[in-house]
Amino acid sequence: MKDIDEFRQSTRHWLEDNCPASMRVKPTQKDNVYGGRKWTWDNPDAQIWLERMADKGWTTPEWPTQYGGGGLNALQAKVLTKEMARLGCRKPVIGHGVMMLGPALLEYGSEAQKLEHLPKIVRGEIRWCQGYSEPGAGSDLASLRCKAEDKGDHYLLNGQKSWTTDADKADWMFCLVRTRTEGKQQEGISFLLFDMETPGISARPVPLITGVSHFCDTFLENVKVPKSQLVGELNDGWTIAKALLVHERKQMADLESSMPTPKHSVDEYARHYLALDENGKVKDRAMRDRLIEHMMTKQAVELNEKRAFDEGMAGVFDMRTMNIFKYVGTEAQKEKADLIIDMLGLTGLAWDEENNESDLHRATMEWMTSLAYTVAGGSSEIQMNLIAKRSLGLPDR
Repeated sequence: MKDIDEFRQSTRHWLEDNCPASMRVKPTQKDNVYGGRKWTWDNPDAQIWLERMADKGWTTPEWPTQYGGGGLNALQAKVLTKEMARLGCRKPVIGHGVMMLGPALLEYGSEAQKLEHLPKIVRGEIRWCQGYSEPGAGSDLASLRCKAEDKGDHYLLNGQKSWTTDADKADWMFCLVRTRTEGKQQEGISFLLFDMETPGISARPVPLITGVSHFCDTFLENVKVPKSQLVGELNDGWTIAKALLVHERKQMADLESSMPTPKHSVDEYARHYLALDENGKVKDRAMRDRLIEHMMTKQAVELNEKRAFDEGMAGVFDMRTMNIFKYVGTEAQKEKADLIIDMLGLTGLAWDEENNESDLHRATMEWMTSLAYTVAGGSSEIQMNLIAKRSLGLPDR
């Protein structure tokens, strides 16, 4: 363990020397860095932090160094994460490229595709969006109809994608398309990459209850995509899609690390907003039980994630547990948001457009968005079916 202790010390010193002070404060939604051609830097420190971390390869610490990554092993990457958390360092860049597409390209992409796209993701030079869901093809994703016709040296795309996160701000899309209609649905899907500035693409933001528009309806009309941008084999995109969903569900299970959550913990809200008895305990028994249950669930999730990590280090990690973590993680996040709003009472109705980064506003925002995360990346109901069938081996009926 001497080597890992030395790595921890050197990492700690490097972070202390290189992470700007303003990057050691939990980000609000507008502070998160997604990068890309359209990105503008409101805080110069955020750009400095990204550049320094990218130079080390630590925006994607476990990716191979030949693609710009840090080349760290899992234990070293965990140490880096812990040291960043200890100092309060923000993630220098987030988004679909880092969390989803990159890992899929490492496994299924050609060498040319890896060299073209991965270094740009590492340095925050390209922002990706995900073209999966369609009208009528959400949880039943395999029924998608967006069509890609073979035109010799390119594919011609026509169709619509729904709930495309930040499609209006993204540079490129990774997309599932129908390339064969005969046979089993899953065996006629392919995985394509394309530039969002390609003629024939339009993205229309969808207004949400929170007043922001993270999601878009994306329309593809006679969009030409070179065949070199096919990832993996033709009609084998479902294999890549399933692998990528594992990474998405891992991201969804760890929402709290990047969400603009309120600055106080749940128990701090309880002490501040709920009546306490002479011993400092919450008087309302039902609310006290809910608070205890939430805190126990949070602790149980953290312990199981540690167990899964240790199993991975031992070479026996089962990827099916990502369905469990996604379900439990997003449901716990929703319960936390519900609990805080209930503790705030009428104060939980706060909605201040002029001071929308106030703590109460952010608590309301989290509550309004928490339900969406139990749907995104595969709804809780779908996750329960997958857990029952694939993890527990229960019968369909």
